[in-house]
Formats: sequence, C-alpha cells, structure tokens
Amino acid sequence: MVLQTRVVNKTKRLVALLLLTVVGCSQANTNQATNPEQSPKVQEAASRPASSRTGKTKVVTTFLPMYIFTKAVTGDVADVEILVPPGTEVHEYQATPNNVKAIATANVLVKNGLGLEEFLENTVKNAQNAKLTQIDASINIKPLNEISPVEKTAKEEHEHAEGNPHVWLDPVLAKQQVVNIRDGLIAADPANKATYEANAANYIKQLESLNNEFEQTLQKTPNCTFVTFHDAYPYLAERYKLKQLAVVEIPEDQLAPADVQNAVNAVKKYKVKALFSEPGVDNKLLTSLSKDLNLTLRPLDSLETGKTDPQYYFEAMKANLQTLETACK
Repeated sequence: MVLQTRVVNKTKRLVALLLLTVVGCSQANTNQATNPEQSPKVQEAASRPASSRTGKTKVVTTFLPMYIFTKAVTGDVADVEILVPPGTEVHEYQATPNNVKAIATANVLVKNGLGLEEFLENTVKNAQNAKLTQIDASINIKPLNEISPVEKTAKEEHEHAEGNPHVWLDPVLAKQQVVNIRDGLIAADPANKATYEANAANYIKQLESLNNEFEQTLQKTPNCTFVTFHDAYPYLAERYKLKQLAVVEIPEDQLAPADVQNAVNAVKKYKVKALFSEPGVDNKLLTSLSKDLNLTLRPLDSLETGKTDPQYYFEAMKANLQTLETACK
C-alpha cells in the first residue's frame, strides 16, 4: 500500500500518495458572456479585436493542464496564454493586474471549472470584456465528491464545494475536456474549425492509447488501496479500480509539532510502505516521514507544474504509471 501526500506553501504543492499494504494495486461546451457596466478605458480595450495585432484568436487559459489541452487543440492558429504560472498554487491564487488585462483583451477564456479557479469570477468582472467567450472544460463531466473518509490533523483545509476538480488526471476525462475545449473554440473561431478538429482528434487518439496503457498495466496489480494527504486522485482511482481508503488533511504551512505527529500516526494507522512526493520539490516533512517510517520517497506528478509542451501530459502520466506499477507490486 502506498501513501500519497501533498504539502503546500503559497507557491508550491507537494503531492504524496500512500498505498496500503495489500496484495498489490487489487461528455459539449459552454459559452458564457459577461455584460457588466464598463469603464471607458477597459471598454475601449475590450471593444478592439484581441486578434487585431496577430490576426489570431487570443485564448487565455487558467493553469497548466488547461493550457496544455488548449494548445494541443489550437496548434499555431491561435495565441494561447496562461494566467497561473506553473508551480503556483491554483486553489489560493490571487489574480494580478496582468491577469485582468489579459482577460480584457482576450477572445476566449478556458477554465477547468468545478470551483477550482476561485479567483476567476471577480477577475472576469474586473476585466469587463463583454465579448469574452468562456469555455468550461469540465462541462458534462459528473464530479466526484468524497469517496473515502476524511481525517483532519489540523483545522486548515480547502473545500471542493462543487465536487473534486482534479479531473485532468484521468485520461478518459481529459479526453472529454479536450472535446469541450475543441467545441468551444470552434464556436468562437469557426474559421479554424478544420484545424481544431484535426488537432483534437490526434490528441484524443494519444489519450485513448494512454488509457489503454493504464488499464493493461494496473490490471496486473489488483486491489491497490491508498490514502492521500491531498484529495487529487479520486478520478484516477475510480477509473483504474484503485481503492482510496482515506484522505488525511494537513496544514498548508506553519506545521506545528502536533500536526506532524498526527500525520505520522495516520501513516502508521494505514500501515504505509511507500511515500510519493511531487517531482523536483524538496520537502522536510516528507523527508522526515520517510526516514522515521522507513519509507521510500518516490515522485508522483499532479501536472500543476511542469513543461507547457502538450506532450508533457503524456510524459508525466506515463512516469506516474511506472511509479504506481512499481509501488503497487
């Protein structure tokens, strides 16, 4: 069994997955226009075609997975930007004036939805772009809520009021997000319909191949159960019959000794034998837990940080699969 945990500061999030010791690891777009009263300067900016300088549609995306999927669909026929820098905590992100400016001059905004981008509502209002088309990438995806008990080690937490938003980590639901983005872009920019359809079809084919690879690999290690410190993997668990037994919540910063001890006790309770952290992040709590509990620290990627190349999704997910396969044996 393995433990996956994630400890977050204001700009970084750690993910760690605890898998328990068992025999082994055991669909539409929406366009929304806002029409607030506009100040003269913003109104002037919003009224000008955002694509006037390049001749291309300007698309703004919220964070890395949305950028990756959108760029995969647009290729070079649209200008695509990202609001939340990769590696920045999206749950608690505070919008900047540049974010407002980007949305004010955009044709299209692509978001994950399901309440993930809490900063977005006010940012869009402040941008006062009545011509903005919004694409919710999670439309027609049935959200999961809690699929296991939640154990609190401290009061601090973030809620998923609209359901768990981490749908991009399930390749099948990622496919639906790409379809939603494709359809939204075609509605907003019909002149490039053929390109959007062709690019999306190619990316969807790769997602289907990735799903097959996950199925074929993880079916060899049935009854894989896990506990997580951050509830980021329920869709992945549901898709591939991994069993999430509990979510152990810990503070995002300023850990008290009692918080650390509670985390250690939770690990011991579920008889954890492996520990995962986000690649490239040095975390003292995870290192301490690894040593105290004699666990192997392994990388597991949530794709909230990394490269902006659309192929990075496959690179990171295949690395996750390899890690899961090793840990679930």
